[in-house]
Amino acid sequence: MQENHRTSSSPAFWLRLLAALLFACAWHPLAFAQGAGDKAQTVIHMLDYVSVDYPEAVKDGKVADAGEYQEQREFVARSLALIGELPAHAEQPALLARTRELLARVDAKAPGEQVAAQARTVMADLVRIYKLTTAPRQAPDLRKAQALFQAQCTACHGATGRGDGPAAKGMDPAPSNFHDDARMQQRSVYGLYNTITLGVAGTPMRPFTELSESDRWALAFLAAGLRAPQDTLREGEALWRGGKGKEQLGTLRMLVTQSPGEVRQQGGAALDAVRAWLTAHPDALDAGRPAPLDFTRAKLRESLAAYERGDAAGARQLAISAYLEGFELIEASLDNLDAPLRTETEREMMALRSAIDSAPPAEAIAAQIAKIEALLERAAERLSGDAMSPGAAFASSLLILLREGLEAILVLAAIIAFVRKTGRHDALPYIHAGWIGAVLLGAVTWVVASYLWEISGANRELTEGISALLAAAMLLYVGFWLHKRSYAQAWQAFIREHVTAALGKQTLWAMAGISFLAVYRELFEIVLFYQTLWAQAGPEGHGPVLAGIAAAMALLAALAWVILKYSVRLPIGPFFTATSGLLVLMAVVFVGNGVAALQEAGVLQSTPAAFVSVPILGIHPNAQGLLAQAAVIVLIALAVLASRRAAASGGRASAH
Repeated sequence: MQENHRTSSSPAFWLRLLAALLFACAWHPLAFAQGAGDKAQTVIHMLDYVSVDYPEAVKDGKVADAGEYQEQREFVARSLALIGELPAHAEQPALLARTRELLARVDAKAPGEQVAAQARTVMADLVRIYKLTTAPRQAPDLRKAQALFQAQCTACHGATGRGDGPAAKGMDPAPSNFHDDARMQQRSVYGLYNTITLGVAGTPMRPFTELSESDRWALAFLAAGLRAPQDTLREGEALWRGGKGKEQLGTLRMLVTQSPGEVRQQGGAALDAVRAWLTAHPDALDAGRPAPLDFTRAKLRESLAAYERGDAAGARQLAISAYLEGFELIEASLDNLDAPLRTETEREMMALRSAIDSAPPAEAIAAQIAKIEALLERAAERLSGDAMSPGAAFASSLLILLREGLEAILVLAAIIAFVRKTGRHDALPYIHAGWIGAVLLGAVTWVVASYLWEISGANRELTEGISALLAAAMLLYVGFWLHKRSYAQAWQAFIREHVTAALGKQTLWAMAGISFLAVYRELFEIVLFYQTLWAQAGPEGHGPVLAGIAAAMALLAALAWVILKYSVRLPIGPFFTATSGLLVLMAVVFVGNGVAALQEAGVLQSTPAAFVSVPILGIHPNAQGLLAQAAVIVLIALAVLASRRAAASGGRASAH
């Protein structure tokens, strides 16, 4: 009975419980997205066909093709059912209502343009609400697409995509003719991608799931561009080089989600020529990705537009994206040049999100965005020039790694010093496995984020925040464990019990977990910061950037060496006290920074507080973070008092 009681009330038990809760929170968004993905993409696929084919099935309020009309109605009805099966969401009822309205219009044989517009509205809402992937991560390889088309598509669609391949004879319906201008005007690249991915039920068009995602995107781009004549492509290139289409078609997402007809409605034949050229040369968009500050400005404008049309949730998400995917990437460089400006800009961007939550008039949001844009102009001036000076590049590089790596080095050095001091070398493999595993997983995460799957800034901050809080829990556990043994009686008992035995498994794994989390929580962000700095520094600044990294690594290594060398000279009691004190101090820092990361991700609210900002100590001037740190400090104080009383009572007992 006593054994069971110890297990259920031990720090390890609560640590495991906290870990389970934190990881459940971490994985919930991913599970939500994965569960929604297949059904939602199927709805997109069906409604895309409705928007294209319904106008041909119903003309002037009468059914022109009974079979086609019945199929379109079934598509809408099935879409309604699938949307009802998607994971619960605050906007799901409104989405269902709009889909029922679409079905009612189909039943009433409404004009084709009305049904097509309503179908596109439902598709756009579905993509936004369930955060569906609607664009390739990188510009597709169209040279590879040519070979894929010849191998996979020519039998039915023909060598030039006119639907006249040798296997097309007798097919009902006939394979699509990618040169059919009227039909292709209504098909977006995204719609073609969905057709390749999901196939078309009841036809020979099967899903090509054996192809990679990038290959399917490449085929979609190729099919969408087959009908474009060379003179149109030449015109489109000249217009693009002259600045045409940057706002309407400036990203891969913009390009693939708009049909040629929609583009033509926006900007006429000239903009459609730009679309045609970009479809044939999507790498031009990769080469012209906006700089972080330009991205921030664009997202702020989109946020204001969303707020003005009543979409407060969308406006808030865009404001979060403006910071995490834009401004945050240049923070390290700006901090080196003008730290107060960086702090003020960050504070005002946080204030924008709080303002959106309080639902003021649109004019107030516009005024706040104007204030931020003025700060961004100042930041652009401070960062002006195509490349940084060598000195600035070196200093920025040095400070990035020093700032982000200091916490990890302090934690690792403290726990390694402990195991060396106590002769418990059996713990070293666990500690080294933790940080090496973090480096390897960080590299894998970066590859996945860069080439296979999009990891947004919000998810990045969510990962950092959860990792920091979990690391704080482990630091408190190990710190309390060490503090208990800082008293002479407790230390002598520990020596008697463990002189020939390894440390307990729960302590070993806690140390491995701390080693892993202390390194991994910052690793992904460090790589992002250096990627941005590398671009800002230019070719002449690459050497100073590398020199800054080397210098920072040398300084961090020197700090670790000092801790390890001089810690062994301390008496065992003061050593345990100092080590446990450092670990619980780092726990307070991690809690503050963890809460801040969750606030930046939009998971937690941020209430400004009149307090100093000391990021290196995890202190941020907002009520939530300060209260969380205060709670941890109170917990530490109570634990210290309890251990002192236990030590005092133990000393009296031994005296008797």
